Amino acid sequence: MDPNKVEEASDSEDGEMASVMGFSGFGKKARTFDLDAIFETTRRTAIERSQRILEERQNDTQMEEEGESSKSAKSSVHTQRDKAAAAASSRKQESDSSSDSGSDSDSDSDLIGPPLPPQHTAQDDGNELMRPPPAPGSTAHSDEDDDEEEEDDDDDDDDVCNPVKKIPDTHEITLTHGTRTVSALALDPSGARLVTGGYDYDVRFWDFAGMDQALQAFRSLQPCECHQIRSLQYSVTGDVILVISGNAQAKVLDRDGFNVMECAKGDQYIVDMAKTKGHTAMLNSGCWHPKIKEEFMTCSNDGTVRTWDVNSEKKQHKSVFKPRSFQGKKVVPTCCTYSRDGKLIAAGCQDGTIQIWDRNLSVHTKFHCRQAHIPGSETSCLAFSYDGVTLASRGGDDTLKTWDIRNFKKPVNVATGLTNYFSMTDCCFSPDDKLLVTGTSVKKDEGNGKLVFFDRTSFQKVYEIEVTNSSAIRCLWHPKLNQIMVGTGNGLAKVYYDPVKSHRGAKLCVVKSQRKEKQAETLTQDYIITPHALPMFREARQRSTRKQLEKDRLDPKKSNKPEPPVSGPGRGGRVAAHGGTLSSFIVKNIALDKTDDSNPRQAILRHAKEASENPYWVAPAYTLTQPEPLFAEESEEDEEADKEPEWKKRKI
Repeated sequence: MDPNKVEEASDSEDGEMASVMGFSGFGKKARTFDLDAIFETTRRTAIERSQRILEERQNDTQMEEEGESSKSAKSSVHTQRDKAAAAASSRKQESDSSSDSGSDSDSDSDLIGPPLPPQHTAQDDGNELMRPPPAPGSTAHSDEDDDEEEEDDDDDDDDVCNPVKKIPDTHEITLTHGTRTVSALALDPSGARLVTGGYDYDVRFWDFAGMDQALQAFRSLQPCECHQIRSLQYSVTGDVILVISGNAQAKVLDRDGFNVMECAKGDQYIVDMAKTKGHTAMLNSGCWHPKIKEEFMTCSNDGTVRTWDVNSEKKQHKSVFKPRSFQGKKVVPTCCTYSRDGKLIAAGCQDGTIQIWDRNLSVHTKFHCRQAHIPGSETSCLAFSYDGVTLASRGGDDTLKTWDIRNFKKPVNVATGLTNYFSMTDCCFSPDDKLLVTGTSVKKDEGNGKLVFFDRTSFQKVYEIEVTNSSAIRCLWHPKLNQIMVGTGNGLAKVYYDPVKSHRGAKLCVVKSQRKEKQAETLTQDYIITPHALPMFREARQRSTRKQLEKDRLDPKKSNKPEPPVSGPGRGGRVAAHGGTLSSFIVKNIALDKTDDSNPRQAILRHAKEASENPYWVAPAYTLTQPEPLFAEESEEDEEADKEPEWKKRKI
């Protein structure tokens, strides 16, 4: 059958259906495509594209051999790309015209059906070969901008190749903690607050956002009374602080310094330290778990490493790890730390060993190096790298070593000659894990303490910073702020930063001007002077000082003139005569009295005649009713009895 007739029949059926349903038609006619023409156009486009790519590669190799500049190379590439883009646009127009030849003229405004493959192919070609036009309000990229971008890329490449350029040491600020050694240093995870502790028992809180150029701490306290602060650390969330002191009990403080928890103290009379609730001797170090915010760890001179839980009601330890020497004897751990994933617990001991346990198995060590440092030297710090493979140890034998925990028998690298006089000298990794930092100690007036930087792979000393004329003990490189904090032996805490490479932290307080001190308001009496006041209300003019003193001298009250001696009988409680003293009065009136009171009966009878003639007290009351007294008369028997000797008288 003829296809034209079939199409006419279908059109007549559509017209009848449209008239029955009550509308004019079924819309515009769909476009038709010639598939052979489309495939041919796509094949040609692919061939031309491959040819252009080959030509560009050949041109690039020729330009490299001839040593032409990058700017000329870019211009040639741009011209070739422009030509290719023009050719692609012409091909696009041809394909559009060829595809539109079989369609209706009014179908260009509103297309029905799937998009044209050649059109999209041409658009893809244009996107790859031509740059997009600039957005409204923006400027187009020029060759100079490209050169600047290349220079920036080169600088970034240099920074990647040379990690020394990433050390932020162009600027520094000094925080004065006190006059004694700063033995503890901690920054919260956000980098907003710094905490320092020292041998003066003080813990000081510093807020970078709240400080001005005066650089004053906003709070100072002594959480452990008269015990030196040995370690401070913020938890993972930054809401509490672990305080390790010379006491046997660790404390946990909140961000404002208020007490949250105090660990229990163990019984020092129990031999097995695992049976006690807590430590029985001075603490050496402690740290928080990197993943569990409630768990922390401490080590002590009682020869144990203990883990704790802040929320524990009994305040006793969770688990106990007991380091042992080669002979199985007790060893004192001097420092301890968690691995980055929190699965391992490492401790450096006084016998020079480094012992590592699995956190869930507290009996036997998982890794044990028996000659990590010289026996008897205190290993001051252990630090895991960010990738969790390398362990750095700072020894009391003036060395810094790195270890691969996958092969823990021998150190990977060793650096010697790093003087260490303190049992808490730090070492830490840089945020990009390419550098290792530690501090050196000096004696008084014998040089400057330094902060030494080592390359992690080659372990060459690549940089050093002279901190101050005292030992550099604590060091901390915060990854978020990109700032380095150092605690020194003369009571200072230094912060090193770079205005370009560092963020917030010390940059917030150095831009604030120092606040003026508010003067205390004092109330003063104002004198009101009236020129026409009465003389009685006028204030006397102040005369010369000499005349005023002479006047006061004549005044007995102001000059405190002593009273003259009493003449006469005396007055006002004062006694005169014979010197006017109390002793002379007693001698005159009592001691020299001639009356003899040795016979009390005669002394009383002296007043009998006067009492009978002139009664005054008792007798007048009984004058009417009192009978006359009758006295017994003496007989002869009584007289004879009186004459008998004393030894014959009957005792009554």
